[in-house]
Amino acid sequence: MTPIRPKSRTTGTGRHATPSGTGRTAAVLALVALAALIPVLGPSPALRGTGEAEAPGTGGIALLRAVLFAALSVPLGELFVHRLARSLPGAPPERPRSWSPYAAGAGFVAALGLASVVATGNLVPDGAADIDVGGLYASRDGKLALLEVNGFLAAGLCAASRRPGSQVWPLAAVIVAEALRAHPATEYSPLTGSGLTLVHLTCASLWAGGLLYALRTLRRWRGAEAGPALLGLYARVAAVLLAALTATGVCSSLRRMEPGTLVDQLTDTAYGRVLLAKVLLVAAVAALALWARIRLSRAADPLTACSPARAEVVALGAVVAVSGLLTALPVPIRW
Repeated sequence: MTPIRPKSRTTGTGRHATPSGTGRTAAVLALVALAALIPVLGPSPALRGTGEAEAPGTGGIALLRAVLFAALSVPLGELFVHRLARSLPGAPPERPRSWSPYAAGAGFVAALGLASVVATGNLVPDGAADIDVGGLYASRDGKLALLEVNGFLAAGLCAASRRPGSQVWPLAAVIVAEALRAHPATEYSPLTGSGLTLVHLTCASLWAGGLLYALRTLRRWRGAEAGPALLGLYARVAAVLLAALTATGVCSSLRRMEPGTLVDQLTDTAYGRVLLAKVLLVAAVAALALWARIRLSRAADPLTACSPARAEVVALGAVVAVSGLLTALPVPIRW
């Protein structure tokens, strides 16, 4: 009797066939391109019918902000999960290849583009002659923009050094600069707003970047018992991060939108519409996170939680893109 060799899971045509690496790569690239289109195409639909004028270069600025936020999330998430993995007994020493140097490079380019906009009086420059580099030192926004550029440059050098953990300090400086930039001195109680943004941005970076690196680590630890333990440890910390994100997000929204007209502003202003879209996306992310946690605790194979966790990463990427758009729209502050 001739033995029949079972079909490979990677070449089978059944519904349980595993997609090839090329298919996964194409899907990831398509999702990244879609996320990039959100801030580029978002301003016009969000502003339609509100009576608010679109500032020049809003789409480009939104894209640069989204790249900057993603560049913060990747290295901070890696440092965060590295620390969690070290606390696990019997964890394999293997780690995925770091993306921090590439993230720092992308963040540097994005921060440089945003600094060029500040150097031309918050207008999109037509050429290099329009950029007044020296003028950056004469304004608060210019100094903060330079701090972000230098912060990503220093983070990239630290990531490529023998002590990549030292990049946490320049990245922290970038977050502080971004929090201060989001709340100018003319705003009522700007330090309170900056504090809320500081916590919000830090928690968001740890959540999104940490989940991405945790899934990459699980793929590298395939078959190791420490894999489910790492995912469970991350899940417990992520629950705290989600609570902090929700609290700071609600407080920041109430500070920027009058409570008495909050419902109307969510549909009648561009900022409110994009904020509502972000809230819905975060709710979807939270549902996916809950689904993954339930699978992790109840399924016979805890690693089945990776499927909703991967969808959670994609949804978090959309949240980052929408957050970039949100920072480029007119804020309905009424003091």
